[in-house]
Amino acid sequence: MTKKTLSNFFQTGIALAFPILLNVGCGNSGDNAAANTDSSSLKDKDGFVKIFDGKSFAGWEGDTSVWKVGDGSFIGVVDSTKHLQHNTFLIYRAAQPADFEFKAEYRISDKGNSGVQYRSEEVKDLPLALKGYQADIDGENQYTGQNYEERGRGFLAMRGQKVTLEPNVKPVITDSVGNSDSLKTHIKNNDWNEVYIIAKGNHLKHYINGILMSETTDNDTTARKFSGWIGLQAHVLPYMKVEYRNIRLKQE
Repeated sequence: MTKKTLSNFFQTGIALAFPILLNVGCGNSGDNAAANTDSSSLKDKDGFVKIFDGKSFAGWEGDTSVWKVGDGSFIGVVDSTKHLQHNTFLIYRAAQPADFEFKAEYRISDKGNSGVQYRSEEVKDLPLALKGYQADIDGENQYTGQNYEERGRGFLAMRGQKVTLEPNVKPVITDSVGNSDSLKTHIKNNDWNEVYIIAKGNHLKHYINGILMSETTDNDTTARKFSGWIGLQAHVLPYMKVEYRNIRLKQE
């Protein structure tokens, strides 16, 4: 997520310049991913299909000065050798899911900031930038589990909140799914965790390690989205590292 204070609750981050990018996953990669996702024999017992083969960018597009593949994981690194001008995403190009369930394991550095973007659209004139819903992830676990809208309405549902969104008003907290600090104890530091997203209609749920962290019902008929790109975020920071593996998708 783009860092904002709560006073900037609904402001949108604006990128200032273009990075030099080397993109992979376009062209034949979509065909490769389609081959991976079309076969029902690849579904697990719960109906999920692996959308990352663990060894290549097939079906994905990203900045390979930031992202690489190693040890069965996508690895995103931002450091002094790669100064980002805006948040960049590794984008799944084989589909723009509508109703779906998504699971992935992640590991992130202490000061890292990342997230799983979904039902998102590309930002005009900014390569590999997305706007839309995000299942937020950060190394300090201040934001992990919340629903944040990248380049849009900002904070939608904080960890522990069940929220309804209406046009032109602040999110309405309708219930609690747990105390934020208590929920945080279920998130492991410097270790692998599982992020799980359920998106059905205008109802969005974020889980970490099987625990519901936030729940959003989006009644804003102007701003809400019902389909779009999935992407993995590398955030503008002096240094961060994030890894994703065992990435699975179940579409309705």
